[in-house]
Amino acid sequence: MEDQAQALREIMGARPQSARPESPGAAQPTTQAGARGGGDAKKTRIIAVASGKGGVGKTNLSVNLAIAYAQLGKRVVVMDADLGLANVNVMLNMIPKYNLYHVIRKQKTMRDIILDTEYGIRIVAGASGFSKIANLSEEERQNFIGELYTLSEADIIIIDTSAGVSSNVLSFIAAADDAIIVTTPEPTAITDAYGIIKIIATEIENLNIGLKLVVNRVKSVTEGRRVAERIINISGQFLNLKVEYLGCIYDDPVVPAGVVRQRPFIVAEPKSKAAISVHHLVGRIEKTEFADDKGIGRFIKKLFGKE
Repeated sequence: MEDQAQALREIMGARPQSARPESPGAAQPTTQAGARGGGDAKKTRIIAVASGKGGVGKTNLSVNLAIAYAQLGKRVVVMDADLGLANVNVMLNMIPKYNLYHVIRKQKTMRDIILDTEYGIRIVAGASGFSKIANLSEEERQNFIGELYTLSEADIIIIDTSAGVSSNVLSFIAAADDAIIVTTPEPTAITDAYGIIKIIATEIENLNIGLKLVVNRVKSVTEGRRVAERIINISGQFLNLKVEYLGCIYDDPVVPAGVVRQRPFIVAEPKSKAAISVHHLVGRIEKTEFADDKGIGRFIKKLFGKE
């Protein structure tokens, strides 16, 4: 990952002149924003959601977290960054005709592929067909950077990464403002959660993100805190890395029911324990300090180059 990270820092070029927000209502860059190199007139918070293994509820959390933000009046985009097994659209019972692959190949624009949903959020469907962001050609890279700026109209961008510790996952985590690691009380999930945290600590240089932990499918608040403290203490002791415990989500039957129905539980069962848990997570995130230098421009710089 060190070589990969170095490559990502070195391949960043200047924002192309053609990189203009094209989506309806997209925020046009101000002179001051442009001078910062970010192109975003306001701050967009980018949250990457990751997990050490599959099956812990990462995508479900991403979608319901996004809806919770939308219910607060935020403009939210969920980007499915799983380059192999995209699931965000499945959770929402949507069949996108185009996805990120078509944007990268310059067959479509971000405006063409971004989809509105009935839940007040917008989604960017995941791509398949390319394995590493760093493997994009110069033309593809510049086009992709330009298209990413069209998302600067959003207040919140939630990036649902693929499970595991691929170079793409680490790239998105390193570039985000906040990274949420999702685990469950299962021993294998705990081990894998620590594993991805260890890789983040050892392979991402100049780590400067808010690394947070969510424990899913807990039977009690006490269980969630016990699991979190175990991971946090080990991370602090052996990695010298601070991980914040964001909170837990109850093991609630409305969650799997929502997956089967392809309807987010926070909408189907807004008073359920799981839904209330997600709202608490948003509250915790929003109480954290949000630095002035964050936004879509900073995200793109860190994803593709130097900062």
